[in-house]
Amino acid sequence: MVKIVLPDGSEKMVEDGITGKEVLAALEPALRKEVICLQIDDALADLGASLPAGATVRLVRRTDPAALEVLRHSTAHIMAQAVKRLFPEAKLAIGPAIENGFYYDFDLPRALTPEDLTAIEAEMKKIVKEDYPFVREEVAKEEALTRLAAEGESYKVELVKELEEATVSFYRQGEFVDLCRGPHLPSTRYAKAFKLTSIAGAYWRGDSSRPMLQRIYGTAFFNREELESYFKLLEEAKKRDHRKLGRELDLFSINEQIGAGLILWHPKGGRIRQVIEDFWREEHVKNGYELVYTPHLGRSVLWETSGHLGFYQENMYGGMEVEGQEYRIKPMNCPFHIAIYQSRSRSYRELPFRWAELGTVYRYERSGVLHGLLRVRGFTQDDAHIFCRPDQMPEEIDRVLAFCLKMLQAFGFKEFKLYLATRPEKSVGTEERWAAATEALQAAIEKTGLPYAVDEGGGAFYGPKIDLKIKDALGREWQCSTIQFDFNEPERFDLTYKGPDGQDHQPYMIHRALLGSLERFFGILIENYEGAFPLWLAPVQAIVLPVLPENQEYAGEIYDWLRANGIRAELDSRNEKIGYRIREAQLQKIPYMLVVGSKEAETGQVAVRTRREGDLGVWSRAELLARMQEEIATKS
Repeated sequence: MVKIVLPDGSEKMVEDGITGKEVLAALEPALRKEVICLQIDDALADLGASLPAGATVRLVRRTDPAALEVLRHSTAHIMAQAVKRLFPEAKLAIGPAIENGFYYDFDLPRALTPEDLTAIEAEMKKIVKEDYPFVREEVAKEEALTRLAAEGESYKVELVKELEEATVSFYRQGEFVDLCRGPHLPSTRYAKAFKLTSIAGAYWRGDSSRPMLQRIYGTAFFNREELESYFKLLEEAKKRDHRKLGRELDLFSINEQIGAGLILWHPKGGRIRQVIEDFWREEHVKNGYELVYTPHLGRSVLWETSGHLGFYQENMYGGMEVEGQEYRIKPMNCPFHIAIYQSRSRSYRELPFRWAELGTVYRYERSGVLHGLLRVRGFTQDDAHIFCRPDQMPEEIDRVLAFCLKMLQAFGFKEFKLYLATRPEKSVGTEERWAAATEALQAAIEKTGLPYAVDEGGGAFYGPKIDLKIKDALGREWQCSTIQFDFNEPERFDLTYKGPDGQDHQPYMIHRALLGSLERFFGILIENYEGAFPLWLAPVQAIVLPVLPENQEYAGEIYDWLRANGIRAELDSRNEKIGYRIREAQLQKIPYMLVVGSKEAETGQVAVRTRREGDLGVWSRAELLARMQEEIATKS
């Protein structure tokens, strides 16, 4: 028998050997229209699949997250069918679903143009109307090779030769057949809302010595409204692109003479960074951390002991010889914090140690993946390491997770999603330690009441972890905080403390990055606020604008008064009309614009405009300062 779990949670038992289509036939018509494939135990399958004895089967509906991947994979096949109709000599490579859509790689007789995308889309719409069922075929490997070779599909031949299975699967829709594991939609008519977005070059198998193929990207949704919403989101994201705003607001730059992926923080960006760092340090001290500082490089023997030269060398920058010793630039701070721990013997009475550092590290990233502030080669990580006894460990996890949430909330983030990654097959550390650490992480998550998912087997080989993602103003998820146990380095470096029994014991070691890296977090902040930073973060909090040249002396007095009271202010006394200078300040997203003319000079007041509210009238200095200080203190 097979257990069918229905969407309302109810269950029914059916005979094994029947297909998903037969199960569907017995359901309500409204539900039948919603189901696109099956989940048999943990694997997705077509509706035509036979149900094995003892299995638990769930119906995957359009609204289920897994359904979108199936739709997009099927739409990639529809696109390939359209391309083959328009370019019969095209050779097929691969066509997977990806995070925001799908792509397919083709070997084509000529370079594609934007007009070709329009023609391919039109042909895809015909295929959707023709309503071809996706039909799975199982073929012996040798027969598959013969078939594909006869069709000239050399890329598919290469893929099949690498498979270990005796049989391979193909999917047919109409005249088009493609090598594929599946699953797919019941038929092409389900793919009604799609759009081809771009053309790019892609080396076969990502190898620059292999042929360059043409990659067509697209996206698909189950209805037109979702598709239109997606493109509206893309347009909004373009407006918020931190690289564009970084130039316009003069926050940072990347200079090719210095090198790709290496960030130059301009004065305005530097001011924001200073505010972030000062706040970070103050909060860490309040939360029982001590600040440490470590070098930018260390002897290669350090990285041999830590294991980085064994499993991370390709991401490290090459060695340099100094007085016969090889040194490497650091990709991580943890071995240095361990060295501080090892500088003398430690007692159980001293633990826990909470050591934090804004440590700059360097990692090799391929030029193709570099992306403004979000993917760089040099960055400052807000690193911390906690060394504690087993009995202290659960409380430390509670404490660090609460601290992460508090810090991120201070920057205006309100929506969070947590991910618990558990022990993979290959790992180091005892079962007892893994179990205790995983239990502490899960308990800490559950105390927050926030939504979370368990990534079974998704932990690093050296320990389980929590990844904390934030949602920005556009609803996009960003990875920030990580709380990661490490059972590897304490063993490699032989970390110990003297217990109450006089014996040596190994401490728990917990890595913790809170903001992630200052560069990446700054990029997220720029896009979240569209460059219009809240007052406490704004690089220029107020700009003083004299109406006429004769008002410049009083304007200078207001400017000096603001600076004396800790307000980051600028004075714009250019020989331009006041309306023009106000518009310029608005474009620079300055929170407060203080206009001073002859009346204000006589009364000692200022005319106040804000970025959000416009003209607020004439205020006294005391009123203005009280409002600004309150806004800064509450981070509103």
